[in-house]
Formats: sequence, structure tokens, C-alpha cells
Amino acid sequence: MIISAANVITQERHLSPGWVEIDGDSLLSVAAGRPPADRGDVVDLGDATIAPGFVDVHVHGGGGASFDGGDRDSAATAARTHLEHGTTSIVASLVTDAVPAMCDSISGLATLVEEGTLAGIHLEGPWLSPLHPGAHAQQHLIAPNGEDIATLLKAGRGHVRMVTLAPELPGGLDAIRTLTEAGVVAAIGHTDATYDVARDALDQGATVGTHLFNAMRTLHHREPGPVAALLEHPDAVIELIADGTHLHPAALRLAAVAKPHQFMLVTDAMSAACMHDGDYVLGSLAVEVRGGVARLTEGGAIAGSTLTMAQAVQYAVGVAGLPLVDVVRAATATPAATLGLERVGALVAGNSADLVVLDASLGVQRVMRRGEWVR
Repeated sequence: MIISAANVITQERHLSPGWVEIDGDSLLSVAAGRPPADRGDVVDLGDATIAPGFVDVHVHGGGGASFDGGDRDSAATAARTHLEHGTTSIVASLVTDAVPAMCDSISGLATLVEEGTLAGIHLEGPWLSPLHPGAHAQQHLIAPNGEDIATLLKAGRGHVRMVTLAPELPGGLDAIRTLTEAGVVAAIGHTDATYDVARDALDQGATVGTHLFNAMRTLHHREPGPVAALLEHPDAVIELIADGTHLHPAALRLAAVAKPHQFMLVTDAMSAACMHDGDYVLGSLAVEVRGGVARLTEGGAIAGSTLTMAQAVQYAVGVAGLPLVDVVRAATATPAATLGLERVGALVAGNSADLVVLDASLGVQRVMRRGEWVR
């Protein structure tokens, strides 16, 4: 089957027009121009835009369901909710909990990775700074140690892809080395690290900044902290939440322009994504969603988002004014490459046939996963 459209967005180029050829669950080819005239199996999508299926590597839930707890039905509901909005690869994120409870959640989610519902697991904690807890339960925040790291990774059966931690905690730099040696991406986040400590963490193998600017020591001209360290380090990839609540569009632009090939959009979505305003729970913490903004009932801290990746793409292009190719890459190829997700995130021969079809306003019209239309 060949699918053609007025616009096709690859990892580096905007093809106008362009087409993709699909065989079963795989992409056979991607090309500019019109498809061969002698092919009778062409689906012409007209003025639409074809992009790779979105890849979200930091998301806690959606559709009223959460990944916390590792419940099969809840996790499947959350994954399906985001799939219907274009996210064809999803790495399930867990908030901080007691280590035994996190092990139970990880084990349940690992089964869903093995079944193909999820692309991996991201642990956001429990090794976070009590000075920047965000929407994480303070009583479960601890310093990292080798025994806990081994226990949590064992529960994941090789499917823990990323761990967010505060490197300034006792044992933080050792934890980064342990994680990277185990093939896990170490991310700096929820941290009060100084610039020097953040640089040390990056030099020890950390490669990601979790939701840059949010829940970390702020940028100051005499103590630039982790923000400057992440922006200037040549190997660091930064997460950005493009919802208009977590970041002013100027801050989003500043970071994205500084690292056009090394920023990735994430939703940090919680269970209220694609739901109505109301009262929800993130981990063990009560959350109020008003006007689509999620905040802790006690204290008012931002508690994730209600974003879909499609909405993040729309905001980054339409409000922040970032180039479409850069934004699509940040929602697809960069997160896939950063976490080592194979055969997803780019329209190249041999990859999975994961596509999202967008209208003129970048709204989602259709979604294909592994060669099957799911919307």
C-alpha cells in the first residue's frame, strides 16, 4: 500500500508532496513527489500531513487511568487514550512510592512491554530532591543506594529505560554510573544541583534533563545550576512540556533554539488527560484539574499535565513559533533515539509503519500503528 499526501515530515525534511510505501507492519520506502502512476494501491490523503507516530517517553496516564500500580486494564486504557491522539510508542512513567510498591508497579508494566502495549518504563523517583518534589510524595523520597537500584531494575526485567534522579543526593553520582552501566538512561530532574554538580552528573553519564526548568534549581547569573549545564553540554537531551503552563513560550523557544536536535517534547500527562476538569489522584496525592491545568489539592504545585503529544506539537508550532520539522523530530525521532527505542520515531525503510495524519491546524485525523489504522 502507498499513502500519499501534500506533506510528509521526515526526520530532517519536509517533503511536499510525498509518499510512503507500507508492507504489512513495516515501511518499505519514503519518497518526495507523486507516487508511481502505475500503482493501483495508492491512498491519497490530499492536503494532509503525514508524520511519524509520536513517541512519548514521560507520561503517567490518561483517559482517567494511571500507570501507577501497574494494573493491566488501567495501563492499557492510558496507552490507548494517547494512541488515539497519535502517540504510537509510549514509555510509562511512575511517580515516587515506597520501593516495594514501585517494584509491584514495575513488574506489572514490564508484562505490558513484553506484550507490545508499552515501549518501556520510566522511573521518576524515588531519588529526588525534597527541595523540588513537585507532585511526588515527600515521605517516599530517599537517597539512592545500590541495593534499591538493583531491586527496581530486576523488577523491570530489562524494560526500565530511564530513571530520573537528583545527582546531588548522597550516592547520586554512583547511581548514575550504575544505571548507565546497566544500559538505563540517567536523567537529571527534581534537583537542587549546582552547575558543577550537574556537570559532574553529565560527565558521569547522565544524558537527559527531565522537564527542563520545572522542579529544579532556577537559572541564576552567578549560579546557573542544572539549566545551564544541560543547555550547554553537547550530549545532553532536554525534555520540554509545551502546554503553556509549565513553560512560557519564550522559555520553550530559548531551549529549543539552543538545542534544535536535542530537545524532546514530553507530555508528563496524568490520568486527567483527555478527561474533564475534576478531582483526580497522582500516585497517592490528590489533584484538582481546573481549566485543564492539574495542581496538587494541597499546596497547589503543578501535578503533571493534561496534554496529548498532538496538542504539544500544535502549541510548539502555533504558539511558540518553532519550525514544524524540528517540532515533529522532537516528538518522534529524538525521544526514540535517546531511549534506544528501535524501529520507531522516523519515516525510514525498515521501521514500523507508525503514522499520524494531521490536518492543516495539525489536528489528528488518522493514526496508524504497525500497519493498522487505529483511528
